[in-house]
Amino acid sequence: MWYLCVFYHRLLDYRRAEVESLAEMFGGLSSLEWRLPENQHPDSPFHLVNLPSEDIARKIANRSILVKGIYELWGEGSSYEQLEEAIKSYPDDRKWPYLTCDTTFKVIVDSFGKATSFQEQNDRIKSLAYIPFKGRVNLKNPDHSFWFMETDDYGAHNGLPPVVQKRIFFGRLVGGADRKLLPTYQLKSRTYLGPTAMDAEMAFLMANQALVAPGKLVYDPFVGTGSILVAAAHFGAMTMGADIDIRAVRDGRGPDCNVWSNFKQYGLQLPVALLRADNSLPPWRPGLKEIFDAIICDPPYGVRAGGRKSGGRKLLKGIVGPYTVPDDKRTDHIPSTAPYSLAECVHDLLDLAARMLVMGGRLVYFYPVLREDDVVDNHFPEHPCFKLIASSEQILSSRYSRVLLTMVKTGSYTDKIAEAAKIKHQDFKENYVKWLEDGNLHSSVFSPAHPQLCEETDSKLCKDLKPKYRGKYV
Repeated sequence: MWYLCVFYHRLLDYRRAEVESLAEMFGGLSSLEWRLPENQHPDSPFHLVNLPSEDIARKIANRSILVKGIYELWGEGSSYEQLEEAIKSYPDDRKWPYLTCDTTFKVIVDSFGKATSFQEQNDRIKSLAYIPFKGRVNLKNPDHSFWFMETDDYGAHNGLPPVVQKRIFFGRLVGGADRKLLPTYQLKSRTYLGPTAMDAEMAFLMANQALVAPGKLVYDPFVGTGSILVAAAHFGAMTMGADIDIRAVRDGRGPDCNVWSNFKQYGLQLPVALLRADNSLPPWRPGLKEIFDAIICDPPYGVRAGGRKSGGRKLLKGIVGPYTVPDDKRTDHIPSTAPYSLAECVHDLLDLAARMLVMGGRLVYFYPVLREDDVVDNHFPEHPCFKLIASSEQILSSRYSRVLLTMVKTGSYTDKIAEAAKIKHQDFKENYVKWLEDGNLHSSVFSPAHPQLCEETDSKLCKDLKPKYRGKYV
């Protein structure tokens, strides 16, 4: 059955991908059929989606972060007369169960691209007199909620997706996102924060993309302050994390301000374990594999924080040999580290996921891209064990964006697969990620957009021309 899916107007590239992931979680659907209402732009919040049952539609809407509501569409049109005709022609056997005298209801008027006054809202509700509502009005806790939604024919003049013709929708609410999660988990009220803490909305989106559910084991190899695992724990998953900085996973800022305190703050199940571990040197014993249901992470790619790996410069160059830390100094010892390029980091991440994810498990992680004249090079890392099923871009500046990649494990990990993965990695590194090496990503992101103009003007103006890094996810 076709339902009207209305999204919040944000993170446009993530919206359908989230619904499709939740459809697989709740209905086992590998793909969904979508279409746009008449005269609607692809960036419009109004989309039509074909779902097998109302129960699945409700579960998707209630779990989603970006779905404002999924509605049983009773009618639509370009005018109030067309809307009335469409509602009257909607099958009576579909309408009557929600119009009986033993039910309660309310009607909500909403609009996109314009403001609707209180008087106009009342007029819209009164215009629905042709619908034979028999039940009582209950504005606080109704049995059924009906939505009257419209767009205006404002063209392309207000920064929103262009609408060439007015469109009006009327339908019964099936389910909608619980946006109360976001103020509850907002970072500014979080006990323990770091410079790379993941925004709550994005963390919940990543958890949905990874099909996080009760009983699943979720791993974050770059756990930091635990923001992603907090979202996974909210959905009932068992969590486990690792970080190369022992101060982040063990000490924090004290006994009451650390990763563990973030879970305690929300009454969530504590992580199974938090490890001091290096992504380039996984701590797992030989033969251990396929234990995680999902791996979710935000690898360090050199914009807000650079990657590090164990060893130190002198050790990696062979100036000094491996050493053993004396027992009396182990408690306060902080191992030396060396720079860790993103190309190497992502290769190790894919190898870890191929080895440790269960079959059908998901790897969800961010990958940075540079933009040239609004064109993005969409060559992403590959691995023989994985199939890329979703890539959602988030533009952070005029020259830089990051893409959320969702990959599903489709093949078993073997020595032959590992060798094939190394060949793919080498080809990818040589052809597509030269700008990632040696810190060039950071300099490209924060360099002036117009270097020639910068040379001709003073340094203050030059500083103003640099693209600003936007922390908000809009």
